[in-house]
Amino acid sequence: MSNRIITIEREYASGGREVGQKVAEKLGIAFYNREILEMASERCGVSVDYLASAEEAAPKSFLYTLMLSSNPTRSIEDNLPLSDKVYIVETNIIKELAEKGDCVIVGRCASYILRELDRTFSTFIYADTETRVRRAVDNYGIEPRRAEAMLRKSDKRRETFYSINTGGNWYDKSNYALCLNSSTLGIDLCSDIIVESVKRTIG
Repeated sequence: MSNRIITIEREYASGGREVGQKVAEKLGIAFYNREILEMASERCGVSVDYLASAEEAAPKSFLYTLMLSSNPTRSIEDNLPLSDKVYIVETNIIKELAEKGDCVIVGRCASYILRELDRTFSTFIYADTETRVRRAVDNYGIEPRRAEAMLRKSDKRRETFYSINTGGNWYDKSNYALCLNSSTLGIDLCSDIIVESVKRTIG
């Protein structure tokens, strides 16, 4: 029997990370978010901060990569932009973690990467702008005047990262078993709903 894997995609400052942490605690399983970035940093041999700057950047097109690869002194891998390398490394890490044991994985296209596993439960957490702005200011230290712009910028980066690497639409509800509004339900209830749904669907 395969492991239970809960994946969480989330809008910026929607509380998706907090929901994931609570789900992991209630189920008594591992939680992975920034830990994946730290593992990728070790494998790529670059700092976490440097890798984070490229993690959700839009990769170059495949045709662009092929054009560069015509240079006989460089391999295709050498020509890959860092964001592509990050995705490849993180994909391998996510698959390894899913094979290792039950876990919650936040972001990084995990819902797509692990879509063929029998016991994967994918969720999307969103919230209204007012709630997200308040969380960005109170929890993340974003200046109030910059908060809404930060929401739009961060969501666009995540949407683009997902689209380029999966060919799908980040916002398409058919990608997820459950989509929850954390501004209406709250963090605790969102986590309770996910836990109960997981128990009833994948065990």
